[in-house]
Amino acid sequence: MNVYEIITERISDKLNQGTIPWHKPWKGGPSDLPHNGATNHEYRGANVWMLGCQGYDSPKWLTFKQVNALKGKIRKGERSTPVIFWKWNKKTDSEGKEQSFPFLRYYNVWNVEQCDDLPERLTLPKEESLPEFEPIAACEELTSMYLKRETIELQEKSNRAFYMPSGDYINMPKRDSFKVGEEYYATMFHEMGHSTGHANRLKRTGIVGSHYFGDSVYSKEELCAEMTAAFLCGVHNIDNVTIENSAAYIQSWLTSLKKNPKWFVQAAAQAQKAADFIQGKTFEKGESK
Repeated sequence: MNVYEIITERISDKLNQGTIPWHKPWKGGPSDLPHNGATNHEYRGANVWMLGCQGYDSPKWLTFKQVNALKGKIRKGERSTPVIFWKWNKKTDSEGKEQSFPFLRYYNVWNVEQCDDLPERLTLPKEESLPEFEPIAACEELTSMYLKRETIELQEKSNRAFYMPSGDYINMPKRDSFKVGEEYYATMFHEMGHSTGHANRLKRTGIVGSHYFGDSVYSKEELCAEMTAAFLCGVHNIDNVTIENSAAYIQSWLTSLKKNPKWFVQAAAQAQKAADFIQGKTFEKGESK
C-alpha cells in the first residue's frame, strides 16, 4: 500500500462513520493546531486533518524515537497516525543534467494521550484563559483586508452565498439572516476560499476550468473551499458551520477518494495554500506542496 492509499484509507474510515474530519478538528486557537510535542513544529496540509480528527484533546504528537528519548512509553495496542512529507530526489538525465523531483513519504506519530511516563509539560491540560481578541472582530478585519487587497466586490443581491468567477465577486445573504456571527464568517471564508482559485490568484482548475455539479473537479474545489474555511475558522477560534454532515457530500467525497487516492492530499494542500494566500502569507514549500 502506497502513501496516498494509506491516507485515503484513514479518511474514508472517518467518512464512513459519518464524520467529516476537516470540520475544525482542533480546539482553541492557533496554538492548538496539531504540532510536534518535542519540537513545537506545526503540521500542515493534510496532516492537520489526519491528526486533528483522531479525537484527542491534546494537540501534541510524538514519534516513536521521541517518546523513547523522553523516557516515555506508548501504551500497548495504541494505533499510530501517519504524517506525510515531501522528499526531493535527484536524478541525472541522459544529457548529464541533474534534475530534482519530489515524492511523498510518511512516518508515524502518537498523541501524548496514547503514552505514559512522559514529562508533565507534555501531559498537563492547558489552562483555560479568555482570548486576547474578539474573534468576530478579527474575522471582520481579515475579510475586509482580503477583499480590499484583491479588489473583490462584496454583494448582497440574493439570499444565496456564492463566488462568481466571471465577475470576480462574492455574494452573501444579509448579515441579519444568520443566527449567529460565526455562521456568517464561516460562510464568508468558504466563498473567499473559492475566490483564491481565480486566474489572477492561485488559478485552480475548479474555478478557471469547466466542470459540473457533482463531478470530481467540483467535489475537489468544494472540499478545498470547505477546508480553507475550516483553517481560517480554526485560527480565529470560531466554529466552522458551513456544511453539515450531509450524506450527499460524504458520498461524493467517498466516491472521489475511491477513484483517486491522491485526491484528499492534493485538496488539503490547495486549501492550506488558499488559507495562507488569504492571510497574506507566503506559501511555504514542504509538507503541503
